[in-house]
Parts: sequence; C-alpha cells; structure tokens
Amino acid sequence: MSSQGARIEQAGYQKRYLHKRGRGKVIKNSIVLFLLISLSILFMFPFIWMLMTSLKSNKEMILPIFFPTEIHLENYVKAMTSMPFGRYTINTLIITSLNMLGTVLSSSLVAYSFARLRWKGRDIWFVVMLATMMLPGQVTQIPLFVLYKKLNWLNTYLPLIAGSFFGGGAFNIFLLRQFFKTLPTELAEAARIDGCSEIRIFSNIMMPLCKPAIATIAIFTFMGSWNDFFGPLIYLTDPKLYTIALGLRAFKGYSGVQWNLLMAASIVTALPTLVIFFSFQNYFVKGITLTGIKG
Repeated sequence: MSSQGARIEQAGYQKRYLHKRGRGKVIKNSIVLFLLISLSILFMFPFIWMLMTSLKSNKEMILPIFFPTEIHLENYVKAMTSMPFGRYTINTLIITSLNMLGTVLSSSLVAYSFARLRWKGRDIWFVVMLATMMLPGQVTQIPLFVLYKKLNWLNTYLPLIAGSFFGGGAFNIFLLRQFFKTLPTELAEAARIDGCSEIRIFSNIMMPLCKPAIATIAIFTFMGSWNDFFGPLIYLTDPKLYTIALGLRAFKGYSGVQWNLLMAASIVTALPTLVIFFSFQNYFVKGITLTGIKG
C-alpha cells in the first residue's frame, strides 16, 4: 500500500508540474507574440501613413486627421499622369536589369576564385576586398565622378551600370564566397577527373547549386538599384533618362509638396520591390542562412 500510495503521489506531482510548466509556456509565448505584433505594427506604421495620405484630398492635407473622410483614388491617376511614369519605369528597369545581370556574373566569378581556386596572395586580397566595405560611398564618389567625366560617360547610364560588371560589390562577393565554401569539394574533383574545365565546373555544377545565394544577391541588387536616387541625381541631367526615384521630385514645387500625390506615386513605386521580395523570400532566407554555415 505504501508503494502504491507513493506512485499515486508521484503521478500527482508530475501532473501538477506539467500543468504549471504548460501554463508558464503559454504565458511566455503570449508575451513574445504580443511583442512581435507590437513591433510589426510599429514597422508598418510608415506604410500605413503613406497609404492614408495618398487617399486624402488637398484640403485634408492641412487638417490634423489620420484617416481620410473620403477615399480619393483619383490621386493615383493624377500621380501617374503628372510625370512620364512609363518612360521612367522603362529607364529604371533597364538600369536595374543590367545591374542584376552584371552583379550576379561578376561577383560569382570573383567569389568562386576566392573560395575554390588556389593562387598566391588570395587570402590577402580577400581581406583587402573586405576592407573596402568600411569605406562610405561618399569617399569614392568624387574620384568616380572625375573618372566618368574624363570617359565622357556623364548623362548616360554607364556610370550607374559599369560598377556591377567589375566585381559587383564586396558584400556580394563575400556572400557567394561563403556559399561556395559550403559545397562539397568532391563534386569539383570528380568533374576534373572526367576532364571538365574550370569554367565548365563553375557554370554547370557550382552555379546551379547556388540558386539561394544568387537569388539573395539579385534581390539586394534589385532593391538597391530600383530605389537609387543619389546616383541618377549626380550623373543624369536629361529628363528623358530619369529614373522613377528622380521623377518623384516632380511633386515638389515652389508652392510646396503635393504630399497626397507623392505618397500615391511612392506606393506604386514600392510595389515591384514588395512583389519581388515576397515572391523569392524562401530563397532569400535560405541564402542568408546557408552562407553562415562555414567560414
């Protein structure tokens, strides 16, 4: 009887312990969920403000109200017709597409060399390349402007595109190099035994395995190039060559800023980046995760 009573008492203790532990876990998860929802609302507030502002009338812009009394969808039509939006979109797509192509090709070649090929001074040059990430873009802007001016590249798309075909950026090279180092070396060794050249190993074996990292770089490049304002502002003077980011200046005049039209155009401009990100977010997360597995 004593042993049976002890087992009953132990079972009751375990039941109370599990109940208490489960209740604590529920409370903990509820707190975490509350914090995540609060942060999400905080981060989404600027976009909500943009949307509400884009639906207001000109009179409501000067009133201290958050939600519009009437929805004015015609603001989007006015925003698209107030500037040559189609031309600016095509110009931006040309620059963005070429930057994505150049960045993926050049950065993957350089990263493969740093990760898989053995040559004298490889590690030193890799450190030097990483050190360039510490330089702010403003430091190199004046030398680049002088160089492009001597090459007669001003008021063309070449200054906005050329850099992507010569390395593609230290961060992209680092990201791809880390991904290349996670791939099994046996694949390349087996291909060399079969007589494959290094360029064929790179293009037919390594590149198809790097789709997550390539997608990550492509997304970064697309978002950076699509939203770039400083570069086109410096190098482009012909309005026919303007990008969407420069075109948004049309809503700022001597009489003030047309905030409702500006926010409407900004929302339309941001839609492609949102579509690209959410369409390839699985590749994006996978690429970021896998590049940190092996140093």
